[in-house]
Amino acid sequence: MIRILLAEDQAMVRGALVALLSLEADMEIVAEVARGDEVVAAALAAKPDVALLDIEMPGCDGLTAAAQVHAQLPTCRILILTTFGRPGYLRRAMESGVVGFLLKDAPAAQLSSAIRRAMAGERVVDPTLAVSALSDGVSPLTERERDVLAAAAHGASIAEVAASLYLSEGTVRNYLSVAMQKLNAHNRIEAAHIAEEKGWL
Repeated sequence: MIRILLAEDQAMVRGALVALLSLEADMEIVAEVARGDEVVAAALAAKPDVALLDIEMPGCDGLTAAAQVHAQLPTCRILILTTFGRPGYLRRAMESGVVGFLLKDAPAAQLSSAIRRAMAGERVVDPTLAVSALSDGVSPLTERERDVLAAAAHGASIAEVAASLYLSEGTVRNYLSVAMQKLNAHNRIEAAHIAEEKGWL
């Protein structure tokens, strides 16, 4: 029996996934959580074979939770199931110890198949997304440029970004300028949008 932890913040989607996977004779849902910051505790308590995680959840995102589960429960096979097919997310997921990356609009039968393949030691990645990740390449942004761009993404002023990251306003302007050049963007909002679309933020 494959023991599964399911982390999904939308109750209806979570319920549908539980119902779907419960139809499989060789699968059992041993834990359900609705928040990213509840994943590790649930995984340590239930000791699942597979953790099926959404990316965007309250408390902590699925990629961060995946890295934490991988570090504390390395035998658990982690799969990401998301609406957001961004190449940068795929790359970050693989760096976090994730073995599968599936999109929620894939046919339902692919999910149980992916879980079995992951248990057999395979990596399971949506093929279209894999091609996009390779063609988009690695994020050109440094970690600090990414932090500054993320802080500025929703219209925060230079002063607000500087205060939140404990940087001078001049340093923030420099980071934003370099990030805009690297992303070939006309302003910081456009730069943040480009980086978000590619999953680099």
